[in-house]
Amino acid sequence: MQTTISQNLFEQAQKVLVGGVNSPVRAFKGVGGSPRFIARGSGAHLYDVDGNEYLDYIGSWGPMIVGHAHPQVLAAVQDTVLNGASFGAPTQLEIKLAETVVQAVPAIEMVRFVNSGTEATMSAIRLARGFTGRDKIIKFEGCYHGHADMLLVQAGSGIATLGLPDSPGVPEAAVTNTLVAKFNNLESVAQLFSRFSGEIAAVIVEPVAGNMGLVPPMPGFLEGLRQLTFEQDSLLIFDEVMTGFRVAYGGAQAVYGVTPDLTCLGKIVGGGFPVGAYGGRKEIMQKVAPVGPVYQAGTLSGNPVAMAAGLATLQILQNPDSYLQLETMSARLADGLKNVAAQHGIPVYQTRVGSMSCLFFTEEKVTDFQSAKTANTERYGSFFHGMLERGVYLAPSQFETAFVSLAHGENEIARTLEVASKVLGQL
Repeated sequence: MQTTISQNLFEQAQKVLVGGVNSPVRAFKGVGGSPRFIARGSGAHLYDVDGNEYLDYIGSWGPMIVGHAHPQVLAAVQDTVLNGASFGAPTQLEIKLAETVVQAVPAIEMVRFVNSGTEATMSAIRLARGFTGRDKIIKFEGCYHGHADMLLVQAGSGIATLGLPDSPGVPEAAVTNTLVAKFNNLESVAQLFSRFSGEIAAVIVEPVAGNMGLVPPMPGFLEGLRQLTFEQDSLLIFDEVMTGFRVAYGGAQAVYGVTPDLTCLGKIVGGGFPVGAYGGRKEIMQKVAPVGPVYQAGTLSGNPVAMAAGLATLQILQNPDSYLQLETMSARLADGLKNVAAQHGIPVYQTRVGSMSCLFFTEEKVTDFQSAKTANTERYGSFFHGMLERGVYLAPSQFETAFVSLAHGENEIARTLEVASKVLGQL
């Protein structure tokens, strides 16, 4: 596979962009080598600047659930941008998308749109603190909630990929009130509530962890968090930036039947454009300015182009067959990869929830960050490059998630498994 143009562009980019990229995982540090520069996407496929074609299982890290350049989404974007890209004033599209979100997500009665998942989580935590009058929060090892200072404590995602436990530049004072528990371990949460009784504003969790690879909640874990936070008069925040409209139309909370107090969204609700959102019960959300005293603002929040793209995407997902197709194709991919690995005698642990999945190169059952880290990252790197060279684009990190879109059909899954068999047979 010829990649000369991508390599030249990466050298050029490193002269003016930090690390040659605008988000760390894109630099391929977790797998070695240099990144491909993408020229365009269509359906389930990406095409790089050298003319190479790839089956894409990154999907812009989750948002492209209907596939790249979907005609309905493109039409909505084009119609909207012709009238202007941003006004710094309310538009009707904000109402339409908000109404759609409120109708879909069980926990959300009112919503506020922002520009990224990071903004959504930091704003939700500020709101939780303002609502409860408490300062401390609980997060979980390996759960990534964006790059706000208070949340860069034992985070997963790119930090796990780079082997950095925390981030330099984060003052100690910024994380003094951040407590860390173990994912899928209710006892670790209960101990923190006992030690800091009456001080904890909220527990924030990815209901399905997607930033230490994909780690589903064990039976009773989310229900236990709901009970503990209720008993302690604390709020439960679901970070559904990744899982919202991805694992089900109503998100992970609809799948597991657990209703949080606040929900953070992003990715799919912007249809591929920069977006974030946080919402919850009306009594909590009305503490946000201009109605309440908790301040949060954003020049481009509710950008009409992002609202249009998100609305068009959600309208496509309202088709009753959409999630059945996503479930079917994702199951065939995950089960197929597990079976192919077994045929070649390679120990793996496969996880999947809806159209999200992860193939861990470990014999251990993966239930938390520590067990996820038993994965053989060197072997994953070899697998990644073998797949990439044969036209299958996976996440360039063992600690990320694979995403299936509506554009992935029988042929795409069959081709992926055929390539995987060849690659695994050579590891």
